[in-house]
Amino acid sequence: EPPADFICPITTELMSDPVMAADGHSYERSAIERWLATKSTSPMTGETLVHSFLAPNHTLRRQIREWEEARA
Repeated sequence: EPPADFICPITTELMSDPVMAADGHSYERSAIERWLATKSTSPMTGETLVHSFLAPNHTLRRQIREWEEARA
């Protein structure tokens, strides 16, 4: 089982393109983009997001790749 931090809270699947939203949580890019197309709130807290900018989470992406390679 992958570490919980590697799982998107929206899709509940292993992330391949993790991004960080204004709420400080990481999500799969495509999932949070779909969410933000119709909502302006955090999927985790329900609070209004101060902005819709999504920052790539390079550190998390690297950790996920390293975890996958270790299991291959």
